[in-house]
Amino acid sequence: MNMKDYFQRIGRSLMLPVATLPAAALLIGIGNWIGGKTTVGVFLVNGGTAILDNLALLFAIGLALGMSERQDGAAAVAGLVAYIVPDYMLNPTQLATLLHMKVSAVNPAFTAIHNNVLIGIIAGLIAAALYNRFHETKLPMALSFFSGKRCVPILAAVTMLAVTLVMLFVWPAVYGALVLFGTSIAKLGWVGAGLYGFFNRLLIPTGLHHALNAVFWFNVAGINDMGKWLAGTGVKGVTGMYMAGFFPVMMFGLPAGAYAIYRNAKPQNKKKTGSLMLAGAFASFFTGVSEPLEFSFMFVAWPLYVLHAIFTGLSLAFAAAMHWTAGFSFSAGFVDFLLSTRMPLAHLPLMLLVQGIVMAGIYYFGFDFAIKRFDLKTPGREDDVALADDNTADVAGATDDKYLRQGRRIWAAVGGKDNIQQMGNCTTRLRWKLNDTGKIDQPAIKAAGVPAVNVLDKHNVQIIVGTEVQFVEDALESIYRGEVPAVATAGVDETAGNAVDVFTPTDDAETTTTTFAAVATGRLVKLSDVADDTFAGKVLGDGYAVEPSANTIVSPVAGKLTMVFPTKHAFGVTTASGLEILVHVGINTVELDGKPFEVLATVGDELTAGQPVLDADIQAIRDAGKHATTMVVVTNMDHVDDVQVDAVKNVDAGDDVAVVKGH
Repeated sequence: MNMKDYFQRIGRSLMLPVATLPAAALLIGIGNWIGGKTTVGVFLVNGGTAILDNLALLFAIGLALGMSERQDGAAAVAGLVAYIVPDYMLNPTQLATLLHMKVSAVNPAFTAIHNNVLIGIIAGLIAAALYNRFHETKLPMALSFFSGKRCVPILAAVTMLAVTLVMLFVWPAVYGALVLFGTSIAKLGWVGAGLYGFFNRLLIPTGLHHALNAVFWFNVAGINDMGKWLAGTGVKGVTGMYMAGFFPVMMFGLPAGAYAIYRNAKPQNKKKTGSLMLAGAFASFFTGVSEPLEFSFMFVAWPLYVLHAIFTGLSLAFAAAMHWTAGFSFSAGFVDFLLSTRMPLAHLPLMLLVQGIVMAGIYYFGFDFAIKRFDLKTPGREDDVALADDNTADVAGATDDKYLRQGRRIWAAVGGKDNIQQMGNCTTRLRWKLNDTGKIDQPAIKAAGVPAVNVLDKHNVQIIVGTEVQFVEDALESIYRGEVPAVATAGVDETAGNAVDVFTPTDDAETTTTTFAAVATGRLVKLSDVADDTFAGKVLGDGYAVEPSANTIVSPVAGKLTMVFPTKHAFGVTTASGLEILVHVGINTVELDGKPFEVLATVGDELTAGQPVLDADIQAIRDAGKHATTMVVVTNMDHVDDVQVDAVKNVDAGDDVAVVKGH
């Protein structure tokens, strides 16, 4: 794993402990709303503070779990052990005893050891590395009880003893450097806040923004902007300056930018682009989750993303200069803003809404000018490409099944076997490692019927195919192994395959209305509220979700079972009117290798609404540390006019919960 991949994985792993912060925010926010000095208020505030006071521990456990192979619980225990050793031993009281001196004589740097997230990050990374290296170690018979995973926490304790000894001498210098860096920026006042906002957005594609955030938001260099904000221990009008300026951007600026992208889409692409932009804008406004929107133009129109980073810096600088402060525990969306208005350190937070209106104008006109002036290929403005041209006309044979035809076009467009290092796929996309992504022909890939291509770097690319990705991957694997030719031979019938024929509606098809049933017994929730950015941002399509309380997963509609993912966690159904439905049980449950699932139907079966398709061990999914939220998504939104979902409520499997109007 190269360093870029390693840091990106760190960023993803940090999302687990960061996801606990909304709980702290709700408790502290509601407690302060009720009254921070009342019995109920104090009780709630203390509950939230309990989380914040152990944030470094959560970072250690979360990183150990996320960075370990198979995300095993033994790694999490090792992360816990790895953190508590230096946290206890380097406590000034313990150091005073060890070094035979008064507590007041201990270097002040060690007063910042407890709940320091940098220590948590170091502990988590060391624990994960130890797990990955030693979790299959076999010891002699006499010590066999401690073999394998059981030896990892022991090794973590011993290793951290050595690390603690090194830190005893190194930490004062490290802490001094961190403080110098943080205070140097902090001394710049509103200019420093602007610089932080600029680099925060620029680092999003690499995942390194989490490291930058840690310096300013948490107790790494003594700034601790978020910690002080939530605890109410900072300076009113100052604490929160590294968060406040994000609200005008997430709630107003980015949605306005999305509207500019929609307005500049080609007429024939406006409906599809509008659906994508609207979903991203709502996610950004309500939750502050901006990635679905940002990633829609981050790579295809990178100058626009640089402009976005500049605007973000300006927003943070201006809010800091005016001393308008508000804070968050998750992100700068409407929900966190509403809670922050009653926090003790909030200072003129409503002025951020006024600033937001101004930022909306800046984003709209700035994006609109840049898109037109530099002809940026934002969503909906891509160059039109014929389905076949001189380079691809001979790639597909008329008798091939559609997955093989699509696979052959993709194969040719990426440069064939000579350019492929590693192939793989997830539920909706091909995830390939190439020798050189610069050699791929993106327009040719899109001409194969692919919605999007995401080139991550020189070697890694994601090709968004949709719910039928497994069939396309199977066809490509067959080409790779030489089982079928990469170029079709005229007159040869190669229709054999595992694809299921589905109905494809035409543009002039009449309007249809399809009633969707609850896919499981449980709690109906909005798709935008699920704990997965891709689904919540409606990148794959619109629909609904259920927090299941029973194990039976049923078909939400009458139709043909067209796909069951190999790990059994997802399946697809196509209705007679052509709606393509994805049912995805849980979040990241692909990593469970199908163990909690039993398939109750066969691909090709005609299903009725409410007919059982999967038996999912919901408790086993949750015990594995995964969300069991089950998403139901219409993936071919170009054939959908409207999606109406009932309000949040308890439902039984088979209950009518949504209506989809299509054409």
